[in-house]
Amino acid sequence: MTTVAYQGEPGSNSATAARALYPGSSELPCTGFEQALDAVTLGDADVAVIPVDNSAAGRVADVHHLLPESGLFIVAEYFLAIRFDLMGVPGATEDRIESVRSHVHALGQCRKVLREGGWRTLVSDDTAGAAREVAELGDPRHAALAPPAAAALYGLDVLRSEVEDDPDNTTRFVVLSREAASAPDADRPTMTSLFFTVRNIPSALYKALGGFASSGVNLTKIESYQMGAGLGASRFYVEIEGRPDDARVALALDELRFFSSEVRVLGVYPAHPYRFSS
Repeated sequence: MTTVAYQGEPGSNSATAARALYPGSSELPCTGFEQALDAVTLGDADVAVIPVDNSAAGRVADVHHLLPESGLFIVAEYFLAIRFDLMGVPGATEDRIESVRSHVHALGQCRKVLREGGWRTLVSDDTAGAAREVAELGDPRHAALAPPAAAALYGLDVLRSEVEDDPDNTTRFVVLSREAASAPDADRPTMTSLFFTVRNIPSALYKALGGFASSGVNLTKIESYQMGAGLGASRFYVEIEGRPDDARVALALDELRFFSSEVRVLGVYPAHPYRFSS
C-alpha cells in the first residue's frame, strides 16, 4: 500500500488531492511542507502531495525554497477545483458569527463573504484544522472556512456553501518521490520542471532563456527568488512543455547550461488533462 504524505489535516484540500491521486492509500498528515517532504526522504512515506500554486493566490509560500534542497523528484501533477464552505457548530447561524478562521490563503480567496459578514478573521495552520478548532470550541460565535469534506468529518453544519470568490479557483499540486519517474511516451504531452542559477555576467538571464525562444520551446512558468540573505545571483524555477531528450528542448537546455552556474532537472512527468481543458 502506498503511503502518501501531505501538509494539513484530514479533510483538507491536500487530503482530497491525495485521495484522488492514490485511492485507498495510507495517509500521513504533516504539520508543514518540510515535514511532508522529510517523510518521503526518510522513507516514512512513498510520495508527498504538495500544492505549488493557486489560480487566485499565486505561488504557495516556501515550497519553491524547499524543493531543490529536498533531493526529491516531481513525478506527477494534479489540478484540484477548490471549494470552501462557511461552517459552524450545530445550531449556529450567520448572524451569531463573530470570527471566522481558516488558512491565510483560504481567507484571501473568500474576501467577498468575509466583507459581507464583517467578521473578524483568525489565521489557522490549515483549512481542515480550522474546522477542527471550531468543533473543539463548540461556540456558535466561531466559524470556519474549510473544504466541504471537513464539515462531516468534524460534525459541523454548513452555513453557506461554495463561498470562494472565484468559481474557477484551482490549485495545482505536484507529487514528489525519492526516485525520478521514467519519461512519458514521446506521443504524450509532457512537462519538465527545473531549477537554474545564472552566471554573474551581464544579460545572463536573457541569454540563458534565449535558447527556449529560438528553439520554439514553450515556457509555462518562470519564477525567481533569492537564495539566503544575500543579494547575489537569483535562482529560477522553470516549467517547460516537452522532454529533455526532445531535440528542441535539448538544444535549449544546452544554451541554458552555458549561461548558468547550476541547472537541475527536478522532474519529467505527464501533463495533467486540466492544461488542455480551456
